Amino acid sequence: MQVRFYLFETSTEPQAHSACRLARKIVKNSQKLWWYCPNTQQQQQLDELLWSFDPTSFITHGIDCQRGQVCISAQLPTSHEWIVFNFSNQPISELDTVSDIIEIIENNEDAKMIGRDKFKYYRQSKITPKTFKL
Repeated sequence: MQVRFYLFETSTEPQAHSACRLARKIVKNSQKLWWYCPNTQQQQQLDELLWSFDPTSFITHGIDCQRGQVCISAQLPTSHEWIVFNFSNQPISELDTVSDIIEIIENNEDAKMIGRDKFKYYRQSKITPKTFKL
């Protein structure tokens, strides 16, 4: 089990834009991403952003569509082949269904508090998260 936190200390870039930039790097290695997002309005925003984020390349994706490189869903994946980006304000508690979690923490106090709570949860679950400061 791997959990990675990406902390934006100086950038004011929104979480969704950071996720798109990171996704662009990860899918180059033929890895599949699952964007766990229980909020249906945010799912639509993520879907639209992936369509327009980079005019020079395209990341195949869809809401509840597992055929592309990115699946946006309110459900967690049922196989370990996916790297899960967590867009929920809660940590992922179904740790036996995923093997790789990415948490992107925006540079604002509310996001930092949520990130701290998630970090504590994973540590209490005997996982040592890795932190990347950007």
